[in-house]
Amino acid sequence: MRHNDRAASAPWIRTRLRTAPGAATALAVLVLVTAFLAAAFPRAVDAYETKGLRHDILTADAGRSTLEVARPQPGLELPQAQRDAEARSPELARIGAGLLKALPAPLRADASSVAYGVRTSKPAVADEPWLPRPEAVPPQLTYVAQSGLEEHATLASGAWPTTPQEVTSDSRAVQGAVTEETAAELKVKVGATITLLTAAQEPITVTITGIVAPRDPRGSYWSADPLLRTPSLVLDTTSPFPVHYWTGTVLLAEDSGPALLSTAAEPVLFWRIPPDPAGLTGPDDARLTSVIASLESGPGLLKVREIAGDTAVFATGLGHIVEANARMRDAISPVIAVAALGIGSVAAVVLLMTGALIAGRRKAELALMRSRGGSLRGIGGRLLAETAVTVLPASALGLLLATLAVGEARWWPGALAAAGVGLLVCVALPLRTTLQHIRPTLHGTREDMVSARPSRRRTVAELTLLVLAVGAVTALRRRGTSAEGGTDLLVSAAPVLVALIAALVLVRLYPLPLRLATRPVARLRGAIGFLSLARAGRSSAGGALPLLALLLALATAAFGGSVIAGIGDARDDAALASVGADARISGASERATLPDELVRAVRDLDGVTGAAPVRVEYSVNMPEAVAGDGGADGGGAGTSTSTGSGGGSAGDAKAAALVGVDPASYAKLARATGLPAFPAARLKATGSSAPLPEGAEAGPDRVLPAIASPAVAARLGKEPRAIETLSGDFQVQVVGTVSRVASVSPTDFLVVNSAALEQKAPTTLLLTGAPDPGKLRAAVEGSGKEYAVQLRSEERARYVNTPMQAGAERIYLAAVAAGAGYALLAVLLSLLQTAPERKTLLARLRTMGLTTGQGRKLLAFEATPQALLAAGGGLFTGWATIALLSPGIDLVPLALAGVAGSDTSPVLLRTDLWSLALPAAGVVALAAAVAGVQAWWASRRGSITELRAGDSR
Repeated sequence: MRHNDRAASAPWIRTRLRTAPGAATALAVLVLVTAFLAAAFPRAVDAYETKGLRHDILTADAGRSTLEVARPQPGLELPQAQRDAEARSPELARIGAGLLKALPAPLRADASSVAYGVRTSKPAVADEPWLPRPEAVPPQLTYVAQSGLEEHATLASGAWPTTPQEVTSDSRAVQGAVTEETAAELKVKVGATITLLTAAQEPITVTITGIVAPRDPRGSYWSADPLLRTPSLVLDTTSPFPVHYWTGTVLLAEDSGPALLSTAAEPVLFWRIPPDPAGLTGPDDARLTSVIASLESGPGLLKVREIAGDTAVFATGLGHIVEANARMRDAISPVIAVAALGIGSVAAVVLLMTGALIAGRRKAELALMRSRGGSLRGIGGRLLAETAVTVLPASALGLLLATLAVGEARWWPGALAAAGVGLLVCVALPLRTTLQHIRPTLHGTREDMVSARPSRRRTVAELTLLVLAVGAVTALRRRGTSAEGGTDLLVSAAPVLVALIAALVLVRLYPLPLRLATRPVARLRGAIGFLSLARAGRSSAGGALPLLALLLALATAAFGGSVIAGIGDARDDAALASVGADARISGASERATLPDELVRAVRDLDGVTGAAPVRVEYSVNMPEAVAGDGGADGGGAGTSTSTGSGGGSAGDAKAAALVGVDPASYAKLARATGLPAFPAARLKATGSSAPLPEGAEAGPDRVLPAIASPAVAARLGKEPRAIETLSGDFQVQVVGTVSRVASVSPTDFLVVNSAALEQKAPTTLLLTGAPDPGKLRAAVEGSGKEYAVQLRSEERARYVNTPMQAGAERIYLAAVAAGAGYALLAVLLSLLQTAPERKTLLARLRTMGLTTGQGRKLLAFEATPQALLAAGGGLFTGWATIALLSPGIDLVPLALAGVAGSDTSPVLLRTDLWSLALPAAGVVALAAAVAGVQAWWASRRGSITELRAGDSR
């Protein structure tokens, strides 16, 4: 009997697939796309985390990322021959090879850039008279005998340093080389000699035989210790006066290390091992942090000392790089989780809707089978086999496409996600279908949403879900959205919770306006309005599922769009805060002023719409804070809360930037760049603040009106206060406050009229418009002096993008697109579910005289209430989700992280109106378009095709 059942199952599956190939193909395509998205998401996260970790290690300063093992010179108690042997290349190379083999996974070395040797850790004074002596202080040099010089450099002049005879601790002559930069700064030439004293004050003559050029100046070989490549002018911290001296490095021949053992410059043996991040993946960061901690002060260090000696130490900054990468990942992950959970929930609901559509189309067929003695087990088994034949290959193909699209990532998260999609469809469709046929049913009355009375079980289930969702949202609101220690699922589920609440409430409230609208419309002469409302009320009483899908999709799309818009706004604001306008020209130093000829030349360039000369003087000491809360009345002057330190207390503003502006041009610039409105009229130079005659000195009793940051205003109070500046000594009286000014980044500032200053020459020129960068720089260079040119567009480009930021943005763009796609699909599925009934209705009404135009209006008006319900609910759900999550979401890691000098004040999530309105409007437009197309298509078919005797539709 079992054999016969199995034999009968194959013809059933083939028959079903041949009977409805379109439905099977559509289901397979939907599962394929969903499985692809489900599998691609974890792989994409793995990929951008992996690229981010590798990028951070590769772009970090080599001095931080390189692994260095060092130990002091061999003990003086050892025989000289043994000490010399330990400082020569063969022994150093043997230890280096042992260290490379001992590196624990996942740490791997870049063997091509490994360097080892002997170096002096204490600079030695070089008294040669031909060496440069700024401020009469001789240079101090370090000496290094490092392996691989010829492989990592090219010979610019002279010859490579060699060891004509074996070098020992008693050797008093060695050969060396310097880089081109060192030779240029320290005036070193080929053939020059430098004396290095031993501990016994005996001279070791170092002959410079060659000048070399690094092959890869930014590589770890040259950048682990930048002095190898580039000398530096440093401050002498031992001198009571601020004097500077040169410091640099002389590169000795590789086997010259023993000669350094006799010096008092504290020679050390070292092995520099640059990491190779090519084999690292994002999930390796925890293991990598643990391994580095072990090497620094744990079992790993004991292993290192077994190889390199008991006094060896391990040092690296790689752990800090990995930890910074992990912090950025942890900051980005909660934002990504919101999109993942939202889109995943939408996809699951749409798959369930597809199952409901298929079950509804086959309800009569399965009811007939059930009435003729078919068992639930047999029907469910056949449905499961029929579904699995279509769904499982589609899931596997989706996984394969995701693997090909996103190459380097762990395989099992994507495989589990794709398998989950296939399992959901395989189980949901048979289960949903068989549950409808537990009892054989006969044809009954239609289900009207207006007249339907939900069962007690459904009411209890909905109330339970509603109470749980409201409780979760309330707990989330009270606790806040900031979670320590990783992603919080309650936070990530906020769109799902809000959409669930909205769907349950709206489905219950939806019949009320229909009941109220039906009565007055029924008294009108036309039948279209009444029929459309009647049809709108005839949708299934189980309409919460399509509405939930739409609300989830719209909320996720709105959230993702707001995140993307917030990232762009944050970068625009940061670029404006850094530059101050569309372009900025300033001197090489803070005190350098701009000539009038340069200002006029730049102002006349094509594309320049406005120019504001500004005089900026930083670190002006402020008077002691006034007693009480003080402060100026900022009414009408822009009293918005400051986001920087300018919004701090009066005690914080001990020093501020003095900004001298032309009020009219600066107010115009503030309007053009979107900065807070600047009260130019309050800085009018009249009375005691009138402009000074040329060459006149300002008296200390002059009182200048000033616009201040909130903190400076609180410190100065309302009365005139005296300040001393390089632009003159005078008193200032705060007449208003603004939170930001264009000339300085968010900080403490004081803005006055430059015409009232003793020194009026501008130090900065701010421009608005879109001048050609080449022409602008050419005009500046034509002045004959060096001036810095900054463009807002170039500063904006600095924020785009690290691999982790770019990957997260791509995921959000995909989330927005997927949300919009699933929302449209949910609309189509909900309309397709009742499409046969609408076609039959139009056919019947056409026999009664309904015109084609009236049919289109009927279907459009019928779809409008549900579309408006979904659109309005989507707007509310998206707004509520953003309002709920915005206090705990900081977009800085996505927008600005990793850019030196960027404004890192919190960037909170704000509602983007376009992201809310466009998807909602798309739902309404699609519903109307589908209704119109359906009416047009139905008008092309004859009524007899749709009307059949005994049809119950």
